[in-house]
Amino acid sequence: MSEKLIDETSLVLLAGFDTYVRDFNELTDLTPAFFKARDWKAMQQNHRKRLRLYKDQVSATRQLLSEMLLENANSFDFWKTAKSHYSLLISNKKDKELAETFFNSVIRKSYSGLAINEDLMFVHEGYNSCVIYPNDNLYHSYPSDWGLKKIIQKILEDFDFGVPYMNKEEDIEFLIKSVKDVILTRYIPSAESTTQVLKSVFYRNKGAYVIGRIKIGNKWMPFIIPFLNGPKGVFADTMIFDPNLMSGLFSFSRSYFMVKADIPSQMISFLNAVIPNKKIHELYNAIGFNKHGKTEFYKDFLNHLSQSKDNFVLAEGVKGMVMTVFTLPSYNVVFKMIKDYFDPPKTMTRQEVREKYKMVGLHDRVGRMADTHEFEEFHLPLNRIDPTLLEELRSTVNSLLYTTSDELILKHVYIERRMVPLNIYLENCTTEEARQAVEEYGDSILEMAKANIFAGDMMTKNFGVTRQKRVIFYDYDEIEFLTDMNFREKPIPETYEQIYASSPWYDIAQNDVFPQDFKRFMIGRHDVKNHFFDFHTELFNPDNWKKIQAKILSGQGIHAFSYPQKIRFRPGEEI
Repeated sequence: MSEKLIDETSLVLLAGFDTYVRDFNELTDLTPAFFKARDWKAMQQNHRKRLRLYKDQVSATRQLLSEMLLENANSFDFWKTAKSHYSLLISNKKDKELAETFFNSVIRKSYSGLAINEDLMFVHEGYNSCVIYPNDNLYHSYPSDWGLKKIIQKILEDFDFGVPYMNKEEDIEFLIKSVKDVILTRYIPSAESTTQVLKSVFYRNKGAYVIGRIKIGNKWMPFIIPFLNGPKGVFADTMIFDPNLMSGLFSFSRSYFMVKADIPSQMISFLNAVIPNKKIHELYNAIGFNKHGKTEFYKDFLNHLSQSKDNFVLAEGVKGMVMTVFTLPSYNVVFKMIKDYFDPPKTMTRQEVREKYKMVGLHDRVGRMADTHEFEEFHLPLNRIDPTLLEELRSTVNSLLYTTSDELILKHVYIERRMVPLNIYLENCTTEEARQAVEEYGDSILEMAKANIFAGDMMTKNFGVTRQKRVIFYDYDEIEFLTDMNFREKPIPETYEQIYASSPWYDIAQNDVFPQDFKRFMIGRHDVKNHFFDFHTELFNPDNWKKIQAKILSGQGIHAFSYPQKIRFRPGEEI
C-alpha cells in the first residue's frame, strides 16, 4: 500500500471539502445584498445554486480520486488508513463535523456497494465530538443596565441591513411593548440580566430573522424578530416568543436558511438552547448543512434502534400507488420506497418519481412540503421487520431489497417526518378540529401554488397533519410547476349528445386543469364540506389560479410567512 497515494488521497479529499465550504460561504454572503435590493428572484436562484453545490463537489472529488486510485478504490485497508490520515488533517478545523460527512459522501460514491461502515466512515463522531469554542464572536451582548429602550435601539442599529428603516421609532415602540407584555409582566430584571443576539442574520424567502435570548429571572427567554424589506424600507414585522412558532420557523417543511456560520457546531449549540425541542439533525438541516443533518439523523436513528424493541410495520393510511411506506412506531419518521410496478392509472417511471423529489429538494417548500433524506444501502435488523411488512416489501419493492442472515438492506429509500394522514385525521377528529384542518388543507394547496408548485393529486390521503395541526403535503409524484399548467373554465354542454357523452366531448391537453372539478374529490366529510367550499372559494375559480401564475411570472415573488399574520405589528403592510 503506497503511503504517498494515501497522503495524496487525503489531500484531494480535504481540497474538495475546502472548495465546497468556500463556495457555500460565497453564495451565502451574497444574500444580504439581494435582501437589500429586494431582488427576490436572484435570492431564489442563489439558494438553488447553493443546494446543488454539495452534490457537484462530491462528484468532482470522486472523479479525481477514480483517476488516482484505480484498484485501490475498493480496498478496505486502503480506505481505513486514508480515513486515519484525513482525520488528522481535519482535527483542528472548526467545521470538522462537516469535513467528516464530506469524507463519508465521497467514499460512498467511490467504493462500490459500500454500506455504512464504522471502520471506514465517520458514523458516531459528528456534533458531539466537536470542540467547544468561546462564544465571543457569536453574538452581540446588551447589559440590562442600559434599559430596555436603549437595548432595542442598539439592536436596530446593529442590524440596519444597509437600507433605511420604514419607521424605526415605531418599530422600537412595538418591540418595547412586546417585551413588556410577554416578559416584564412576569419577571423583574436584575444586574445579572442580559440580552444576547446572534450576529448572523437568518435569511429565507423575503424575510430576515434576528435570533436572540434574554436572561431574566434565572432563565433564558428566547425570541425571534422577523424583518421585512418593503417598498417603504425595512421594518420589524413582529417579535416571536412562542416556542411553537419558533419551532415552526425551523420546521422540516420549510426551506433552509441562508445564514453565515463560521463555526457550525457553535451556532447549533446556541440554537439548541433557544429551540430545545428541535433535534440536532433538524438544526443542521435548517442552516443549510442538510448533508451533515443526514449524518446526525442516522446517528440518532442508530441510537434509538439500540434502545427500542418495537418492529417496523406498514404505515397507517391508504396504500400508495407509487410508494410503499412503513415506519417504526416508536420513532417519528416514515420510510418510503418507490414500487417496482405502479398501480393504474399511474404510468410514470421510477426515475421520473425520483426527479420529482429532486425538484422539491431544490424548491422553496414554504412550510407546506415535507423535507426528505434520500438513502442508499440502508441497513435494518431483519428480526425487527414485521412479517406482514416483509411480505408487502417483497411483493412491491423486491428489486430494491436484499438480505443477509441478520439484515434487510434497502437499496434506495426516502425518509421523512411521520404525520397523521389527513384522511385518517378527518375520520377521527371533532367538527371544530375538522373545520380547522380543511381550512389548513386549502391554505396548503394555495401556498404551494404561490411558490409555483401545483400539487397535482390533491386527495386528502396525500397530506399529513403535524403535532401543531398544520397540514403538509408529502406525495410528490404528480407535482408540476404551476406556471406550466393551463387553468380552464369547464365548457357547458349545449346538446343532448354532449350532456350524455360517456367521455369528455371537448379537447383536453395534458396540462389542462379544470378547478371546478376539484369539488368532486376534495372533502368527503359532510359536516365540513360546505364550510370548506365557502372558506376556499378561490380554489375553484380558474381566474384566481391565473392571477397567481401572472404574479409568479412577473418576478415579484410571494412571501411565505412563517407565523400567523394576525401577530404582525402592521397587518397588511406590503412587501
